[in-house]
Formats: sequence, C-alpha cells, structure tokens
Amino acid sequence: MNESVFLDAKGLRALAHPVRVQLLGLLRLYGPHTATGLAERLALTSGATSYHLRQLAAAGFVDEDVDRGNGRERWWRSVHRGTEFNDRDLAEQEPEAALIYLQSIAGSQAQRAQRTVAASQTMPREWRDVFDLSDWSLQLTPEEAHGLVEELHAVVRRYRHEGTPAPDDAERVVVVIHALPEPS
Repeated sequence: MNESVFLDAKGLRALAHPVRVQLLGLLRLYGPHTATGLAERLALTSGATSYHLRQLAAAGFVDEDVDRGNGRERWWRSVHRGTEFNDRDLAEQEPEAALIYLQSIAGSQAQRAQRTVAASQTMPREWRDVFDLSDWSLQLTPEEAHGLVEELHAVVRRYRHEGTPAPDDAERVVVVIHALPEPS
C-alpha cells in the first residue's frame, strides 16, 4: 500500500461525499471488505456502497482485491494509507468540493469520537486511563501555528510502527489533530 496520496481536482471531487470518506476510512482502518460488509457497518444498502466504491476506484483510491473472494463477491482495498489535502490553490478552484470534503472529514472524526465515548465504560481500565479529549485555545501567528502542527506530526510519526510489528499489548489508538483558526 502506498503511503499517501495528494489530492488533485479529480480526487477532491471524488471524495466530496461523506459516504466515500467513510468507506475509504473503513478500508484503511480494517483492511479489505466487500461492499456488503461495508454497507452493514454504515447502515446503507450494498447497492449504494457498491456505487460509491466504484467512484472511489475510478479516482484511484481503492481497487479490487483479486486475491480474496469468489466470483459472487468483490473485495475492495484502499490503495493508500492516507490522503493529504494541502493545495490551497485547488481549494480556491474547487471551493464547493473542498468544503464538502473537509466537512465530511470533520463529521467522520466526530462520529469516531462519539463511538469511542459511547464504548469507553467497557474499555479495560488501562485504556480508560489514557482516554483524552483535550482542547486548548492559543494565540498564535500563522507561522507559529504551522510550526506547532509540524511538531505534532513529527511526534505522531515517532510512534508509528512502520515496517515493524507492534508490541503484543498494543491496541489501535486514533490521534486527531485539529489546528483550527477560529472564525471571528
């Protein structure tokens, strides 16, 4: 699987749909799935899920996992580990698609947090003890904010187990970083 894909106009338009963002996220998180399995997770019809998977495939985000399944079921997998969208010129050229994409990402992250909060009381104590939902309001210049984000990304990269197996007692931990200038 490739590390990251940088969004171009075609990719941005393809991901400008909340269901596609969720499908791609599930494939990245849990690995290959069928349209039916993904539909069950998202409470959608398999027809709707199949349609959105085909749109993601046409844009190069997913492909068929031909090593799985049989003639009756198609398995899909993500082609990339992550998506990067930092082309401000593209955001200005495709403002509606950019807005829908970013709203879809924020919504997906909020849903993930809500699911975790709902399940937190059944987590083992050692995981409940590290559970954190913090926020800080800082007065920063654009340069300081950029520096902060870069430092936080570097810290997260240090904890990734790329190419090496994770320790036996490791569990998936999701780290979400938002650097959001507050609207006036």
